[in-house]
Order: sequence, then structure tokens, then C-alpha cells
Amino acid sequence: MTSNRPAYRAVADQIRTAIEAGTYAPGAQLPGDMTLAKQFDTSRATVGSAIRLLQAEGYLIKKGRNYAVSPLLKKILRDANVRYRKKNREAGPDGQPSGGAFASEVKALGMRAGSDVTVDRVVPPAKVAELLDVPATEASVLSRARRMTADDIPVQLATSYIPGDIAFDSPLENVDTGAGGMISRLAEMGFPQAEVTEEINVRTPSPEEVEELALTEDARVYELLHIARTAEGRSVEVAVHIMPTSVWTLRYGWEIDAS
Repeated sequence: MTSNRPAYRAVADQIRTAIEAGTYAPGAQLPGDMTLAKQFDTSRATVGSAIRLLQAEGYLIKKGRNYAVSPLLKKILRDANVRYRKKNREAGPDGQPSGGAFASEVKALGMRAGSDVTVDRVVPPAKVAELLDVPATEASVLSRARRMTADDIPVQLATSYIPGDIAFDSPLENVDTGAGGMISRLAEMGFPQAEVTEEINVRTPSPEEVEELALTEDARVYELLHIARTAEGRSVEVAVHIMPTSVWTLRYGWEIDAS
């Protein structure tokens, strides 16, 4: 340890190295802070700071009164190049039916995808109303709010907003929208998504997000704004995704005009 390096970071380095080397396997419970303090010849407070850092980085999760190595040491890959293709939405990597791109992404890690869904007709946030060209003063959109999990570990909060003239009294008001999810149902209803724009910012989570995603307050999340349009240019979905940076890898690709 150098003279300028905080002691808790040196402890975190050693625990992180042990996790990456397989000394502590995914899902394994970490020794208690008193045991670790003796092992590293330091204080319990220093160990506590090291554990909070590793939790923020995604290496550890809270398990009861103790900590365990996260089963998600390998991040979920959200590949925008392929996730919106029909075959990737409707079938997972094993060829079995899938409830959407997220389910396929989680299944690719050998994990089980879950989603707690709340469907409601709501007054849209001002920015959403502007993007969808709907009133911001009345319940003009259908909201599909999801708390998404991988093997019961919360990994994403996502809320999609769809114009009411499309979504009200349609299959989109069902909690389970079937194979391929909402995007496939929109296509069947005559509103296939042809163009997507996504804006990504990184920030600290809100208190509600800390609670819902089991994060530390100094963790970081992606706030991803997703706008989907038809070939005619109509915006038919605006979605806000909140994703811990420690859990997700975001991949994009595009063609370059070399002329």
C-alpha cells in the first residue's frame, strides 16, 4: 500500500482479486467483517468501506445481514445491433420462446429473467408528452413500468409510454404481452418500429432507485432514453431505462459512409 492510497481501497483490491481468481465463487458468502479485519490486519470500519466500494462496483450483493459474491460477475450484454430483431425478441439463445429482448439477454447468461409489471393509463412526463406528441395535462398514454430481475437479482427499472390512441383497449394493457413482448404486439397492430434513437447518461441513483435496485448510494446507473418510431416517423414508444453500470454492458454499431 502506498502512503497516499486509502487503506480501504487496498483491502478492496485484495478481495476483488480473490473474487476474480475464484477464491470466492459467484454466490459464495463473504466472511464476516471481523474475520476480514483480522485477515487484513485492519479495522472493521476499513473493511466496511471496502465492502461498500465492492458492492457499488457490482462484485458483492447484500444477503441477509451479510454479503455474498454477486452471481452477475459477467455483465448482461444489451446489444442494440440485434436486440430489436424479431427473432431475437421472440426466441432465446436456446431457440425456445422468449418474452422479449431482455429475457433473451438474461437467458444468454444461463439465468432466469423476471419482471414485475404495472400497467396504467397515466399523465405523461412533459418530455415524454413532447416526444409522443400527446397532451401533458391528461391521461394520454399507457405506462408499462417494469422491475426486472435476473435470478431474482434486480437489474433494471424500465417504464415504457405508448400513445393512448394506440394502446388503450389493446393487448398492450395485458401484463403479459406474449412472445416478443410489446414490440411484437405493436407490429401486429400496424405500428412496427423502424427507427430507434437512444440517449444515455450516467448518474447516481435516486433514493427510490437505491431501494428498488438494492444499490449503494454511491453506485452509478445508466439512464437510457429510448425513442422508437415507425417508418412514417411517428413516435410510438418512449421508454426510460435505469440500469446499474456494474451489471450492464451496452453495445452499439453503425455503418460508416466512407464517401
